[in-house]
Amino acid sequence: MSNTKIDPSDVARRLEDEETPELFVLDVRNEAEYEEWQIEGSTNLPIYDELLAYDYSTLENRLDELPKDTEIAVVCVAGVTSARAAEFLRDHGFDAKSIDGGMNGWGRVHRQYDLGDATGLDGVVQIVRPGTGCVSYLAHDGDEAVVVDPSQYIDRYLNAADERDLEIVGVADTHAHADHVSGARRLAGELDVPYYLHGDDAGDLENVTTLEDGETIPVGQRELEVLHTPGHTPGSVSFAFEDGIFAGDTLFLRSVGRPDLEDGSEDAVREASSQLFDSLDRLTDFADDTVVLPGHFSDESVRPVATELGDLRAETTNELLGYAEDGDETAFVETIVESLADEPANYNEIKQINWGREQPGSDVEALELGPNNCAAN
Repeated sequence: MSNTKIDPSDVARRLEDEETPELFVLDVRNEAEYEEWQIEGSTNLPIYDELLAYDYSTLENRLDELPKDTEIAVVCVAGVTSARAAEFLRDHGFDAKSIDGGMNGWGRVHRQYDLGDATGLDGVVQIVRPGTGCVSYLAHDGDEAVVVDPSQYIDRYLNAADERDLEIVGVADTHAHADHVSGARRLAGELDVPYYLHGDDAGDLENVTTLEDGETIPVGQRELEVLHTPGHTPGSVSFAFEDGIFAGDTLFLRSVGRPDLEDGSEDAVREASSQLFDSLDRLTDFADDTVVLPGHFSDESVRPVATELGDLRAETTNELLGYAEDGDETAFVETIVESLADEPANYNEIKQINWGREQPGSDVEALELGPNNCAAN
């Protein structure tokens, strides 16, 4: 990386690690784009159109608002206008770099966390995409591993396994995703290992090892137990792994998976919400010290993204889980129906790809960029 650019993965590391030098993130995109999706903690100066025209007047007039003693990372859409802004800032005495690839690059960042020290759950590597809120996993025992919910960037999982001398023996999706293009089929195909998915979410896919409730996926001397937890999708599953649960999009730390992406009609949403209520009732039967490992997060700063089930019960931040704990299905369903947010961007096209009904095109990376909108409220 040149001294005029900063890698987005370095930005993610420095924003998270308090021991690294402070970083000020300046987003120069237009306000609407910034409000829809941004790097947490960044500052918006909406001068994108001006920078396209090489107009630096607004930036020059706002220099007094920028820190002189802190490195500045400038971000735009793809890294072009941010490079212009960073160069202008350097010419005026600031330590400024452009985030390589802009927000497009930010969406491709993956961060790894071994969960043993943080949660006491050995044999799990969590892989977080801070730019999209997606979370995936490497469950391992001995020298074998199973990948759960991989992104389309399959090299991240091959590298994570190689770094730990692990052989990937299976790849699983907890459901047919609507927010990101799954890399599970491609990863399984390259390695010639099984691709696991519940049959109700398999669409037109071929070469799938379909899952049923109560079955297990072997990994070393351990196994992932399949729990059919429908609601977010008809074939949503969770995986019990020792003292942890890969909860997919059934249970998040502060919400649950939205039930409207298969069929958005009110009757269908109510029926799926009822199924989701029953699925949560099943998950809450686990012990308090069970570590909940969700498939998504929104703006939670906790890393790794994991919390014991007992702590989720004790907190008041997950309203819908509280209704499930109390057995109040009516309040649960009504809250979901009344509070659904905008759907994930391009979710219909992403679903068609993940069902095997369409082939990914040249825009496959751009399809999934944007805010995480998989939660029910």
